[in-house]
Amino acid sequence: MRAMILAAGYGKRMRPLTDHTPKPLLEAGGKPLIEHHIQALRGAGVEQLVINTGWLGERLEAHLGDGERLGVSIRWSREGTPLETAGGIRRALPLLGSDPFLLVNGDIWTDYDFSALVDAPVGD
Repeated sequence: MRAMILAAGYGKRMRPLTDHTPKPLLEAGGKPLIEHHIQALRGAGVEQLVINTGWLGERLEAHLGDGERLGVSIRWSREGTPLETAGGIRRALPLLGSDPFLLVNGDIWTDYDFSALVDAPVGD
């Protein structure tokens, strides 16, 4: 199974912290928010990720690279002009394929067990 992490937002409500750091790279518990998600997704068996970028996306790419350091494969969907949530997902669909995928906001904190979604039956 694949997952997409939404990471293209400006993070305006977190300014000045996000003036130079994309919100998914802000730390919680000594680690960037997005790394918590990547580790949880990997722990649930998701090894292929697509991350969309916008504001300061080059910093996300520089920090995470191809994902090898975190035990996953990362493909990047670069927005350029902000596309909002649905537009960002639509742009990334060719990278995600036609099978179901998980979708996670990269700038939130959660301890949700993604394996419950990975193992969930897919409807017709």
